[in-house]
Amino acid sequence: MTESETSAPTAGDSAPAADAHERIRVHGARENNLKDISVDLPKRRLTVFTGVSGSGKSSLVFGTVAAESQRLINETYSAFVQGFMPSLARPDVDRLEGLTTAILVDQERMGANSRSTVGTATDAYALLRIIYSRLGTPHIGSPQAFSFNVASVSGAGAVTLDKGGRTVKEKRTFSITGGMCPRCEGMGRVEDFDLSELYDAERSLNEGALSVPGYSMDGWYGRIFRACGFFDPDTPIKKFTKRQLDDLLYKEPTKIKVEGINLTYTGVIPQIQKSFLSKDVDAMQPHIRAFVERVITFSRCPECDGTRLSEAARSSTIRGIHIGQAAAMQITDLAAWVAELDEPSVAPLLAGLRELLDSFVEIGLGYLSLDRPAGTLSGGEAQRTKMIRHLGSSLTDITYVFDEPSAGLHPHDIDRMNGLLRRLRDKGNTVLVVEHKPEMIQIADHVVDLGPGAGAVGGEICYEGPLSGLRDSGTLTARHLDDRARLKETVRESREVIEIRGAVDNNLRDVDVDVPLGVLTVVTGVAGSGKSSLIHGQIADRDDVVVIDQSGIRGSRRSNPATYTGLLDPIRKAFAKANGVKPGLFSANSDGACPNCKGAGVIYTDLGVMAGVSTTCEVCEGRRFEASVLEHRLGGRSIAEVLAMSVEEALAFFREGEARLPAAHRILVRLAEVGLGYLTIGQPLTTLSGGERQRLKLATRMGEKGGIYVLDEPTTGLHLADVDQLLGLLDTLVDAGKSVIVIEHHQAVMAHADWIIDLGPGAGSEGGRVVFEGTPAALVADASTLTGKHLKEYIAG
Repeated sequence: MTESETSAPTAGDSAPAADAHERIRVHGARENNLKDISVDLPKRRLTVFTGVSGSGKSSLVFGTVAAESQRLINETYSAFVQGFMPSLARPDVDRLEGLTTAILVDQERMGANSRSTVGTATDAYALLRIIYSRLGTPHIGSPQAFSFNVASVSGAGAVTLDKGGRTVKEKRTFSITGGMCPRCEGMGRVEDFDLSELYDAERSLNEGALSVPGYSMDGWYGRIFRACGFFDPDTPIKKFTKRQLDDLLYKEPTKIKVEGINLTYTGVIPQIQKSFLSKDVDAMQPHIRAFVERVITFSRCPECDGTRLSEAARSSTIRGIHIGQAAAMQITDLAAWVAELDEPSVAPLLAGLRELLDSFVEIGLGYLSLDRPAGTLSGGEAQRTKMIRHLGSSLTDITYVFDEPSAGLHPHDIDRMNGLLRRLRDKGNTVLVVEHKPEMIQIADHVVDLGPGAGAVGGEICYEGPLSGLRDSGTLTARHLDDRARLKETVRESREVIEIRGAVDNNLRDVDVDVPLGVLTVVTGVAGSGKSSLIHGQIADRDDVVVIDQSGIRGSRRSNPATYTGLLDPIRKAFAKANGVKPGLFSANSDGACPNCKGAGVIYTDLGVMAGVSTTCEVCEGRRFEASVLEHRLGGRSIAEVLAMSVEEALAFFREGEARLPAAHRILVRLAEVGLGYLTIGQPLTTLSGGERQRLKLATRMGEKGGIYVLDEPTTGLHLADVDQLLGLLDTLVDAGKSVIVIEHHQAVMAHADWIIDLGPGAGSEGGRVVFEGTPAALVADASTLTGKHLKEYIAG
C-alpha cells in the first residue's frame, strides 16, 4: 500500500477531489467544540483518532459521522415505524458524503436486563439451543424448549378465519414448550422480602409508610392509592385487614379509574419485581441498589439450582452434559468440549459455534461463561463482547466505530485486539477507532489528530495522514507517542499492611497476600486474572476505603460539573447571602428556572414521526434562568455568567475579593488537579467525553474522608500527555499520608509504583493466583510473568 493510497492532506492543504466510493468526506463540522472542520476518511481502511480528552474526537466520530449515518438509516423506515424510534437530531455539519451504515461498538454497559447473558447477547446460546434440540437425548422439542426466557404455556382460544368469503370463528388449543424454570421464572434466583423494611406499620400511607424509592404520595402513586378503594390511605398499615394488606402488597394488575382516567393498580411487591428486579443489582442506581439490598434477600433457586431452566430442559443431555451445565462452563472449556462433538447432521451449526467461542478466547474473554449476566460486564468486557457479534457477520462495507477498545486490556491482550480490528478491515469494512494507546495507534492506516488542546482550545485538525507523518508533525500526540516511563530509582517503604488470607472470591484460589499501606501499590494481570475480585472483594468494603471504579456517572441534560461535584451548593448560598434572597433562585432546576424552557436553556420540539429538534430558548437565550434572577450579582457576575466560566476562570474568581469562597475553591482545585481546568462548570454532563467523566468522578471522590484510595484503571480515556499528571496526583495522595491501590494495565503506572502485585498466570480458571509481588525493578528483572515481560519491553523502548 503506497502513502498516496492511505494519506489525506494535512489540515492546512486544500482537499483533493475524492470519490465517494473511496472516502467519507466531512465538510464544516461544528458539533460541540469542533471548529468548522473538514476531513477525508479513507474507506475500507483503519483510521485512528487521537488527541487529548475533550479535543473533539468523539464529537467528530460519534457525534457527527456515526450520528448522521444512524439518522439517515432511521429515515428509511416507514413513518409508522419511525414513530416508535428515538428522535435523532441532525449533527451540526454542512455536508457529509460517502457515508455507509455505521455500527457503534462503544463502552456502554450492555443493558441492565437480568435476562440478558453473554450467551444471549452474542447468539452463542441460540446456537447451543439449536444443537441441543437436534442432538440432546431424550429429545424434548424445538430450540425454545431450552430457552429460560420462554415459559411453557397451554390453553385455548378463538381464532377468526376467512373461508371462501365468510368469516368463521373456530376454537383452537395451543401449547408452548419453553425451558423456563417455573419456580424462579427463568431468573435463576428467588427473593424474600423483609416487610419491616418495606413499610412502617405504625404509619398510614398518607403519612409516608412506604419506603420504596419513588413511591411519593404527592405523585401518581398517591393518586392511585387514594382512589383504588382497596384500603383507607389514612389508616395505619398495622390496622389493615388481611385482605387489605394483601391488596396493598400482592394484588395482581387490576384496572381502576382515577379522576376519569383508566389506570392499572398493581400491588407493591409485583411492581417492585417489575420495576427493580428485572435489572441486575450491579447495574442499578446507587439508591435503588441500597433499597433492594436492604429489603430483599436473594438466594439460588432450589428447583433449578440457578440454571434458570425447567426440569425437562435439564433432562436432555449431550455426552452427559445438559445445556445449563454447558452454559456455566468457562468459555475456554466449552470451546474444547464443542470441538470434540462430531455430528455431520449439525456440522454447520457446530462450526459456527466453534468459531464464535474461539473469538471469545482470541479477544481475551475466554474466562467468561455464557450464563454470565450481561449487565455485570465491565465497559471493556462489554465492548469486546459486542465486537464478537460482528466478527462472524456476513455484512461488508460497514463503518465500525470503536471507543478506546484497549480499555481494560493487558498489553498481552492488546496484540490480539489489534488482530481482530485488522480482520474487520480486511473483510472490506471501514474501521474508525478513538484511541490513546501507542500500541493501537501504530496499526493505523490513517491517523486524524485533534487538538491542539481540549474544550475551547481544541476542535481543530492538527494532523491528518499516515502514521509515519504523525511522528514528524510536532503535535502534542506526536511529542508523547514514543514516551516511555522509567523505573523509579527509589521506592517508598511500607509501614504496615492489609493481610488477605484465603481469598476465594470468583476465580481466586485461596490467595494469601499482604497489601502494603502508605505507598502506591499497583495490582496487575491479564483481564480476568482476579485483580478486581481480590481488591474489591477483600478491601473495598472497609470503612476507611474510598473506591473510584469504572461505573459511569449518571446525569441528564440538566446535570453539569457544578451540580455533580456539589460545587453549585456553596455558590448558590453565596449568591443568596449577597443578595438577601433564597438559594433556590439560583438553581435552574428549582425556583429560578426560566419559565419558558423550564431551566433547560433549550426548547425540545417533538416533530412526531420526524427527528426532534432543539433550539435555544428565545426568552432566556440559553442562560436557563428567569431575567429577575440574573439581576442578582456576586462579585459583579450573574449566576449564568459564573456557570459559563471554565474551572480555571472560576478558580481565580472564587480565590479572593468579594467572591472569595473557600468551599467552592477547594472543589475547583481538585477539578484542576485532574486536568479538567478547561471544562466549563455549567456544561451538561451529556456532552462530556468518557475521559472527562472518569476524571470528574475522581475529583469528586478525592474530597471524601478515607485513608485508603482504590482506583480501578484511572488511565481509561487519558491521553499520553495526561498520564504524567495522573501519576503526580497519585504521588500527592500518597505524600499526604494516604494509601493508594491502583488496578491498572498501563505500563507507565506500573513503572511508577512502589509495589506491584501481579495476578495470573492467565485468566479465569487459569488465573486467580499471585504470581509476583515486589518492586517494579524486581518484576522487570524477573520477567517470568506476562506483565513482567511486557513491562521489560516497554522500559527498553
